[in-house]
Amino acid sequence: MTADFGIKIEGVSHAYRGAQGQNAAGTLALKQTDLLIHHHEFHALLGPSGCGKSTLLYLIGGFIPVHTGSISTQKGPVTAPGPDRSIVFQNFALFPWKTVLENVMYGLQKKGLPEAECRDIAQAHIKLVQLSGFEQAYPSQLSGGMQQRAAIARTLAVDPDILLMDEPFGALDAQTRRVMQEELRMIWKRRPKTVVFVTHDVHEAVFLADRISIMSARPGRIEHQIDTGLGPERDESTLTDRRFVELGEQIWRLVREQAVLASRGGL
Repeated sequence: MTADFGIKIEGVSHAYRGAQGQNAAGTLALKQTDLLIHHHEFHALLGPSGCGKSTLLYLIGGFIPVHTGSISTQKGPVTAPGPDRSIVFQNFALFPWKTVLENVMYGLQKKGLPEAECRDIAQAHIKLVQLSGFEQAYPSQLSGGMQQRAAIARTLAVDPDILLMDEPFGALDAQTRRVMQEELRMIWKRRPKTVVFVTHDVHEAVFLADRISIMSARPGRIEHQIDTGLGPERDESTLTDRRFVELGEQIWRLVREQAVLASRGGL
């Protein structure tokens, strides 16, 4: 495989089956979806509700099986979850009975690493997400943004090739969300990964991503692909950059077009 190959999705369709005897054909969530994501690319998925963004993410993760078509990474065909792919959810998914340090160490311990090594790696990633001093805190003692930092540290600590993010900042307030977007860009620059980021927020996608795929109304497929062209350095000043503003308006029109189709029952 070529060096810039991150994820290859070819002809993927997926239907959710109904209960036995009810809607036996199922609900078609994705239809003939093709997408090539480059190695260490930050790629955002946008589209109307129900278009299959999260379904595609879970297929890449191997959490649901690929029935039609194929998905491959540099490790080979995706047939199940694997250590090369990790996911960050919207609801943080931390163990409430474990401290921040214990949460971040969990995946390392499951890999069978020595305890001292687990602790050292966990501490380095806690520092990376700027949670030093909160190692012994429990999730209930942290703000939403801090909980998501801990979840990101836990995911990065096991060093996956691919980071899957399912609306990870969707539950945060606007101010915290903006801070977390800037933090994620900085973390990604320090520790490059192939990132697939699902969001409903057009401005979030433009601020974070190198490239954006806009999905059609259900059944979902990749309708448009757009390079943001904003470069690696992004901060508060990016928000007033002419390219950022124009791109946001262009992408919003494309997403709105698909949302209108979705409200009318699709194509």
